Amino acid sequence: MTTRRKLLGAFGAAAIMAMGASSAMAQEVTLKLHQFLPAQANVPKLILDVWADKIEEASEGRIKIDRYPSMQLGGKPPELMDQAIDGVADIVWTVVGYTPGRYPSTEVFELPFMMTDARAVSRAYWEMFETHMKDTEFKDLKILGTWVHGPGMIHTSDPVETPDDLRGMKIRGGSRSVNSLLTELGATPVGMPVPAVPEGLSKGVIDGTTIPWEVTAALKVPELVTNHTEFTGKALYTLTFVLAMNKPKFDSLPADLQQIIDDNSGLEFSVFAGGTQADSDGPSREMALDMGNNVITLDAEQTAEWRVRAQPIYDKWLADMTEKGIDGQALIDEATMLIEKYSK
Repeated sequence: MTTRRKLLGAFGAAAIMAMGASSAMAQEVTLKLHQFLPAQANVPKLILDVWADKIEEASEGRIKIDRYPSMQLGGKPPELMDQAIDGVADIVWTVVGYTPGRYPSTEVFELPFMMTDARAVSRAYWEMFETHMKDTEFKDLKILGTWVHGPGMIHTSDPVETPDDLRGMKIRGGSRSVNSLLTELGATPVGMPVPAVPEGLSKGVIDGTTIPWEVTAALKVPELVTNHTEFTGKALYTLTFVLAMNKPKFDSLPADLQQIIDDNSGLEFSVFAGGTQADSDGPSREMALDMGNNVITLDAEQTAEWRVRAQPIYDKWLADMTEKGIDGQALIDEATMLIEKYSK
């Protein structure tokens, strides 16, 4: 009898341990995703939520991604990259240019009139990230996606057709290159994260802003200014984004969960993200037209004048890259080649 009880006890203990191990295996991992836009804006709704939902589904509930829009975990948009590095958030989506000069190689895509198509440029960006940035500038992060938005343009209270029309205006710029261009053209660049744009316009802190069509609806920009200037051919500018994860957090995940995240991230996700963001330009543009706003589309000849006036930005950027020990011209040549290759 004693032997039987011992055996039953041993079997019972083994069963409990097995159940505990099974429960641990199936234990849910919760990741905090932090970003600066309202939850209903296009990027969270059409890109980040789609990505997060796919991972949750593929993991059969073992990964849960809690989404924190509008900086709900605290801090300001320029702090997002450090939040990912420090583990304040597990994953962040952010504008690389919110930390000017910290990730200089990404700026090659933000130079004036480099950008053709968001899908092509996002593909080129991921390739160059893997070649030049993964183990250097971004070595402290697990980068899940790299992409750009659709054509950047100018939205102002007064109409802008020529570069000189910007003279004396206070314009919000989204990156170091954009701010440099605004200065070159005689405007006063005002640095502010995109969520601050509506208040800046309504209070007269700025006379206009540089953003793509896509985000104008969420920010109610067509209600705050009535003039919108777009360009023919290559875009005036674009901005680079990353979806970045805390590296120790990723490394701590079981191999199969790491694989699920990798399977839903990378090149194809980056192209999807850039393309989806650009596809949202059209509806926002139609909204401005329906409101009776003035959409100025500069033709090829008018755009060419802007391109000539933008050349000093290239010269300054190349000099800055040389100081940092980076071959800027090689980055321009490679980016141009890849963009042309994928734009066909």
